[in-house]
Amino acid sequence: MTASRWAPEPQPAGSAILRNANPSRDYALKLQETENLLNQASAQYVGESGESRITLACSLGAEDMVLAHIISRLRLPIRLFVLQTGRLHAETLELLTQLQAQRQAAGLSTVEVYEPNERAAADFVAREGEDAMYQSIALRKECCHIRKMVPLQQALSGNDAWITGLRREQSGARAEVPLIDTSEARSKLNPLAAWTWGDVWHYIRDNSVAYNPLHDQFFPSIGCEPCTRAISLGEDFRAGRWWWEDEAAKECGLHVKS
Repeated sequence: MTASRWAPEPQPAGSAILRNANPSRDYALKLQETENLLNQASAQYVGESGESRITLACSLGAEDMVLAHIISRLRLPIRLFVLQTGRLHAETLELLTQLQAQRQAAGLSTVEVYEPNERAAADFVAREGEDAMYQSIALRKECCHIRKMVPLQQALSGNDAWITGLRREQSGARAEVPLIDTSEARSKLNPLAAWTWGDVWHYIRDNSVAYNPLHDQFFPSIGCEPCTRAISLGEDFRAGRWWWEDEAAKECGLHVKS
């Protein structure tokens, strides 16, 4: 059976909030730490003419929807961007529309949307096929480069810092994620680094944050449609991402140091 048609056994859908909203004991302290970091960053990364030089890389996953909500609630002039790869789930695109409408209603800047070069993406598909990502890690990473990495560099251009929803709990490769990473020229802030999955969903529940309905269907980590599946009980948090590859290869490059 090919990777593109593989799927785990059907599982009953249910509310991700009911399953997961179990905060850690020090949740309130973590929330305060996150708010303090975002407030500080908002003030620190301001250009000479007053423009914000920091942006949130919003994947539209649960973590980034929490960060987008906190930024909006605190009325911080931090911009948001989304990488619209051209292969996102319909549910993800609908959530993007909701987020745009919410920010517009609140009088905040619109979400900036970055897409891959149309010719480069079309040439890759014509040469390697729609399901090239299943054929080799090299082809999968080439697809990620075209659809994510190049648009990411465009999105980050002109910014001194960026914000992500990375958490130490997500995977072994992210176990050492710091709150503030200054190891490269552009600072990277990870305000939810210490949060648990339960903390994330507790915030979503308490603040009525919109989220991707795929989370209700056992998709804890959501990327492009052909590279994401639901997970089964006991599987690793990111087991549904590039599930046909070795665990060590499971990064698209967005969070791999140069």
